[in-house]
Amino acid sequence: MNPTTTRATDTTSSSSKPPILIRIKRQDSPDQASRWEEFAVPYRANMNIISCLQWIAAHPTTADGKATSAPVWDSGCLEEVCGACTMVINGKVRQSCSALVDKLEQPITLEPMTKFPLVRDLWVDRNRLFNDLKKVKAWVPIDGTYDLGAGPPISQELQQERYPLSRCISCGCCLEACPQYTPTNNFVGAAVISQVRLFNDHPTGAALKNERLEAIMGEGGITECGKAGNCVEVCPKQIPLLESIAAVQRQTTVYAVKKFFSK
Repeated sequence: MNPTTTRATDTTSSSSKPPILIRIKRQDSPDQASRWEEFAVPYRANMNIISCLQWIAAHPTTADGKATSAPVWDSGCLEEVCGACTMVINGKVRQSCSALVDKLEQPITLEPMTKFPLVRDLWVDRNRLFNDLKKVKAWVPIDGTYDLGAGPPISQELQQERYPLSRCISCGCCLEACPQYTPTNNFVGAAVISQVRLFNDHPTGAALKNERLEAIMGEGGITECGKAGNCVEVCPKQIPLLESIAAVQRQTTVYAVKKFFSK
């Protein structure tokens, strides 16, 4: 079959479907009032929310014909790796790049996350999350000025345990869903706690294990987790966050006991 003919047939099939109704919660700046705007996006097969937003940005006219500004959102990789495009879609926090229109009820509502400071429209400032990762030293320190040789061997069992934790994309879904994580407290949340486990269990990363445990035992640390389990339900990477929380709690208990008896 001629490829041109195939594309024409696909276009006709898509255009015969009604437009996608998208309702976006708009807010021009943190100190201005919010408003709702509805857009009618022409249907195309296999559309995701990002592709709808891109069409709206190119055609910033509401469903009732009123000209408006292009909506603002954050995104990067478009393949559920960077974590930047998190928003609340039909009342549930998730990645907009992997939210397929065909699987969503219409009208589709888009709202910004509520646990981070709003910048504009669907764009929020997630710096708190990244600062908390710095707080617990979520990295493996190495001196890159010379060749250190091969790294320490890691058993297959430990690799299998750590790999799911390494899938975290710092999207903030777990924090948005967490009842203990609020804009007015200092709780670090499940994503950060899980990264403490990831790096503490690494033979090289364990060099900073005590420092991480000291940080996670302080204000905003692991004692503030209520184990609601919402984090597990919304994690796009199926990370065993409750297991990580329990593992880090055990680590902090052992560390505290050893520290007490070493005085």
